[in-house]
Amino acid sequence: MSVRGLGKESAFADVSFDVHQGEVLGFAGLIGARRTDVGLALFGIEPAETGEIIFEGKPVAIKMSDHALKLGIAYVTEDRRGLGLVMPMSITTNITLPTLRRYLSALGLVRRSTEQRTAESFREQLMIRTPSVALEVGKLSGGNQQKVMLSKWLNARPKLLILDEPTRGIDVRAKAEVHHIINDLAAEGLGIILISSDLPEVLAMSDRVLVMREGRQMGIFDRKDATQERVMTAAMGQQEHAEAVQP
Repeated sequence: MSVRGLGKESAFADVSFDVHQGEVLGFAGLIGARRTDVGLALFGIEPAETGEIIFEGKPVAIKMSDHALKLGIAYVTEDRRGLGLVMPMSITTNITLPTLRRYLSALGLVRRSTEQRTAESFREQLMIRTPSVALEVGKLSGGNQQKVMLSKWLNARPKLLILDEPTRGIDVRAKAEVHHIINDLAAEGLGIILISSDLPEVLAMSDRVLVMREGRQMGIFDRKDATQERVMTAAMGQQEHAEAVQP
């Protein structure tokens, strides 16, 4: 994906970056930086009003999340309990919900056995700790809920995955496992945008780091230049002291 001059009134302006296959592009910034607003725009939930998005070499206008999914873009929300998962429903149902049409028979009935095989596959692949994929997702730990939400969007077979606060509210072991999953996905060629308020996480996981402040892009740092001091300096608006590389 190539983004040039992306903007939305009262949210963000003039955001430009590239993200390539197999790359993790981190979004860093302080509270109020409006990083999530950019993610929502790229997924069509709160579409951008200005600028250009080029995806796989073609200009696209992403106005709805359905369009983003068809292109191969998925978004993992920061609010897994309120927006990401349906807590009273099973692990299986949550994983297959965005792609339910794939599991319908010719008569329009859900093929439960196919659904279950998908859920079992993700249970093994992402090490979801549960006695059964039929269990209500609300009964899982935070870390395992996060893995179910990742499974849900990976099942959509995206080419670009936007992760918004993927380790918020989970324990240290689960956090390490999620980091391992992200590394594996990038190694398999998936493009990843990682939005996180955890600066050490962004620095450790990202190939490049884009820094925002109050809806403005302050710079992009290559991994070798993305020190905590430089990123924080840019995030606080002292751009003249940051060795930022613009796309």
